[in-house]
Amino acid sequence: MSDHSSSNQLEVEQPMRGADRNRSISSQSDTARDDILLPSLADGITLLNVDGSRGVPILQSLILDHLLMHDGPAFWVDANGHATTTTLSQIAPSQRLLDRIHVARGFTAYQHYGAVDELSTAVNQSIQQSTGTIQLGGQQPPGRDDDSSPHTPSLIVAPAVDAQYRADDTLSDAHAETLQARTLARLATYADGYDIPVLVTRSTHSEFTAPVATAADHHLECEQTRMGPRFVGDDFETLVYPVDDGAYYQTTFAYWQQLLGARAKQVGLEPTAPSTESAGVGTGVTTEGETTSLTANPLQDAWTSASAGGR
Repeated sequence: MSDHSSSNQLEVEQPMRGADRNRSISSQSDTARDDILLPSLADGITLLNVDGSRGVPILQSLILDHLLMHDGPAFWVDANGHATTTTLSQIAPSQRLLDRIHVARGFTAYQHYGAVDELSTAVNQSIQQSTGTIQLGGQQPPGRDDDSSPHTPSLIVAPAVDAQYRADDTLSDAHAETLQARTLARLATYADGYDIPVLVTRSTHSEFTAPVATAADHHLECEQTRMGPRFVGDDFETLVYPVDDGAYYQTTFAYWQQLLGARAKQVGLEPTAPSTESAGVGTGVTTEGETTSLTANPLQDAWTSASAGGR
């Protein structure tokens, strides 16, 4: 974690009891600081473990926070309904962020693997489309990563990466393990090839999902506490989330809205109110190769072809 020279610098030079550190953090007024918001995602595969729940709002908030801090789209291979459009539209500080999320969804093991395998094709199509569009305003917003590009991927997401392989009754155990291993290998290849984070979760902790933990370069734990979520990662730990009056944020939709709203303000993005119309979650590619907007309807479009297991 980088040092800060501002007057709000955390007292990290000396060991401090949790209660003392909490009071120190609560006395600060700048809620958009990196070290009291969400953990950043490093290049490579990061395994997010959320204690006691599927952690959909937590997962989505990490994704939106990353997009606020980096240019470029996110590519999301969904399973078990983690790409919940209602939640995304409620917590996103700007609907423009949702346009940068490309979603594919596999309802079977072969569809899920096909979506991961064809992801590079989807990335190439996205680059061709974005480079053909005139980019207005070349100035980098404050707080953004200077090395990120608006054309190349900034993040790949694969929640419940094990789910379809565990649930498919048509596969033998050995075949299911092989498909899961190939999926993890492809994700690792993308992380190395694009030099970006790949964020994954697993639906359960078991012998079958142990390879997911082994493949991960980084591990991020999120514990649900009565004061809010507590993140513990390689170089990050969160105890509390203060507001100006010394109170604490809670793990509600309003909490995630305010947290991401603070991040949007930090990077110079003007937050917009959630639309009362059908909320979009980004764009996708149909099996016919046409670009389409994804709405609150089930995300049944994927970038895979029929031969790769898509619909």
